[in-house]
Amino acid sequence: MNFILRTLISTLAVLITAYLLPGVKVDSIITAVIVAVVLSFLNSFLKPLMVLLSLPITVYTLGLFLLVINTIIILITARIVKGFYVDGFWSAMWFSIVLSLVNSVLEAIRKRDENGRY
Repeated sequence: MNFILRTLISTLAVLITAYLLPGVKVDSIITAVIVAVVLSFLNSFLKPLMVLLSLPITVYTLGLFLLVINTIIILITARIVKGFYVDGFWSAMWFSIVLSLVNSVLEAIRKRDENGRY
């Protein structure tokens, strides 16, 4: 149940972020669900490997290289999922940043509602 709820929150975050940014397009709600699932899969398996391999440059840039890794994950997702379009590197970077913010806000709302605080 927790996975389904997180996927729905991520789907909503993808839709909101794609609506806010001009360089990103999501064709349908089903596509947004697929994007959310693929992003969570890539963030679970590919991202830790990329972070490990780029550890020296990540330390040297004080963690800013993690933005590049997130951008690459978004670009890979755009290649995998039909109906999810990202114009380029900078659009993917902004999508990554805004998606993280929107997802954080939605998760905070969910946790607040889960704890019974209104």
